[in-house]
Amino acid sequence: MRADGKRLKHCDPMYTVAGHIMRQRTDAMNMITIDIPCEPMQKYINAARKEGRHISHMALILAAYLRTMAKYPFLNRFLVNCKAYSRNEIKIGMVVLKSGQDDGTMSKIALEITDTIDDVNRKINEYVEFNRTTEDNNSTEKLISTLLSIPGLLRVGVPILMWLDKHGLLPKSIIDASPFHASLGITNLASIKTNHIYHHCYNFGTTSVFMAMGNAREVPRRHRGEIVFEKCMPIGVVMDERICSGHDFAIAFRYFSKMMEDPTLLETPPEEVVTDPAL
Repeated sequence: MRADGKRLKHCDPMYTVAGHIMRQRTDAMNMITIDIPCEPMQKYINAARKEGRHISHMALILAAYLRTMAKYPFLNRFLVNCKAYSRNEIKIGMVVLKSGQDDGTMSKIALEITDTIDDVNRKINEYVEFNRTTEDNNSTEKLISTLLSIPGLLRVGVPILMWLDKHGLLPKSIIDASPFHASLGITNLASIKTNHIYHHCYNFGTTSVFMAMGNAREVPRRHRGEIVFEKCMPIGVVMDERICSGHDFAIAFRYFSKMMEDPTLLETPPEEVVTDPAL
């Protein structure tokens, strides 16, 4: 029994087979680009600002993904050692640039499945404020500092941590500190004026989905028989195809896009939270 998830016992046998065929997460990565129209997002952000609520694009993205997870819990699954698990928590791995520095710090933000857009926005602000210091004060940096404190410890320690993780023996304290054990990894490359990319999902850890937001761009769309160009935010999404079928991913991200078209749907908790049927 892992500290961060419960073993799936009733999932499609094909996923069990896939775990043996594609043993590494990098073997099973599928990649797509989702173009999110900017107009609905900007209208909502502007309206919220008039109410004294300063909502970020990142908060909208995470709140919409969180609402999608409430309806499609298979997004919070992961595979370790050819075994599928349903995660018992929601942790988002993010990179925050430190004040006055070019490099960033990566840690995790904890969310609840019932969080609204305002809850998510508040937690992001608190997370950024806490991590934007010049001191190595988050648990991730403390873990890294420990591994670097003794010559040779990193070379020996990392394989040990990977072995412990493979066999479900990794302590919860290390899982909590590890940015590689997350429901979702996300990075906002638009903040540094960079195009979106397809960020790999690490073999170490349990992150099954990674998103990278990029510079806004014009996307051609057909509207009433004409081709129009719509300003969109592209999101590069990388998925571990072993946690669910391609059809499942398709309907989940279709629902995610629907949430982004009308962010007011994210102002209240979900009407229903679906339990992973494979449990």
